[in-house]
Amino acid sequence: MTTAPMNPLAGPAGPGKYSTRTDKLEMGSIGYGEGVETQAIQSGAPLSKTADVRPAPITELFAMSDETRPITSGLDMGPGPGSEALMMGKSTVRLSDSLAAMLPFDTTGEIAVLYQDALARGN
Repeated sequence: MTTAPMNPLAGPAGPGKYSTRTDKLEMGSIGYGEGVETQAIQSGAPLSKTADVRPAPITELFAMSDETRPITSGLDMGPGPGSEALMMGKSTVRLSDSLAAMLPFDTTGEIAVLYQDALARGN
């Protein structure tokens, strides 16, 4: 194999027949007797196996689903388990307490209105 230096004025590699190697490596032809070195290199380590390249089956847009869970699973309405299935803890802080902590920074009065509304609702 030769590692002849590339012409630095050649510029970057272009498409097709105008492309140039950027790794300064010339493999040469692998005609009779010339591919011995290449064969020796390839036999030194096993080549990687090609992964299965068959496409996955495509499901049509309106095809029936394989899912057996209702679409409302995780909601507190409709069939299926409610939000307890998500195993997320409910907040123990009341909305009015959170709004009360923001009242000192309320310059427009909007938080005060929300606070009064939360108190009226018992939140």
